[in-house]
Amino acid sequence: MRERETPLWALILAGGDGTRLRPLTSQIAGDARPKQFCAVLDGETLLDRTRRRADRLVRFDRQAIVVTRAHEPFYAPLVRELAPARLVVQPDNRGTAPGIIYPLLRVLELAGDAPVIVMPSDHYVSDDAAFMAYAARAVDAVRARRSLVTLLGVEPSRPETEYGWIAPAEMPLPIDGEPVFAIRRFIEKPDAPTAAHLHHRGCLWNSFVMVGWASAFLDLVAATQPALVAAFASLRRVLGTPVEEAVAARVYAALPVTGFSEGVLAPGARRLGVVRVKGVEWSDWGHPRRVLASLGRAGLRPAWLDRVRLAEAG
Repeated sequence: MRERETPLWALILAGGDGTRLRPLTSQIAGDARPKQFCAVLDGETLLDRTRRRADRLVRFDRQAIVVTRAHEPFYAPLVRELAPARLVVQPDNRGTAPGIIYPLLRVLELAGDAPVIVMPSDHYVSDDAAFMAYAARAVDAVRARRSLVTLLGVEPSRPETEYGWIAPAEMPLPIDGEPVFAIRRFIEKPDAPTAAHLHHRGCLWNSFVMVGWASAFLDLVAATQPALVAAFASLRRVLGTPVEEAVAARVYAALPVTGFSEGVLAPGARRLGVVRVKGVEWSDWGHPRRVLASLGRAGLRPAWLDRVRLAEAG
């Protein structure tokens, strides 16, 4: 099968605990559910919105969602909604690096090597069609250069200190289509003067939306975190068998907490590319004030808004 005919898969990250947003989500939902399972926008959870965004590029039966066992009361409906083996249940939340490796191995088991778009489930995007059009261009880039992993970097509207930043090269890579820039380095949560400098220099917010072939992602992890890839070898051998859950529990019990941004992307920057996303309001909803700011800019007033503000004022 030619590479352009290999179907795209989506990997949706929904295994986080959402602790930083809990002061808000606990008021909205009345319980301690993680933010991805909370209907922050009336009647639709953040995970629902992410799945709807993924639907623009990826057929539903080619979408894998990674969750964490402790959140089973909230993800249980997905068991009935998703195609078989598309729900990947981690025994524990050990950071975004294991949370990406495990479902990547599942995609390889189900489909062989395929292009994959990795999408966090806790982001706000003002224009899904425009955002996913940039994602489609990133897919074209990795089809043209199979070893490349490409991120979506959002043109910033302010010198944000709580986001990760990408410093791109000045000239694009020699790939036809939407310009893809090499990445010089990542900067995680800079101080205010550094953020202002990055903003002035045309650096980008790291959306953590990434596109690459499953094999390219695993090669990237192997180059930066070889012990982590080795730790999953025993689990990879038993995927889809009755002992998978027990082996996963043993593997995860020994894993260090490892973030994909700082553990894999930052040391592997020279292997990566970035597409500039322009004209789209994007926010990582990791803090209540960012949620309220996004709602205000978009003119959205979910039913809980006045109630939560009253509770905060009290």
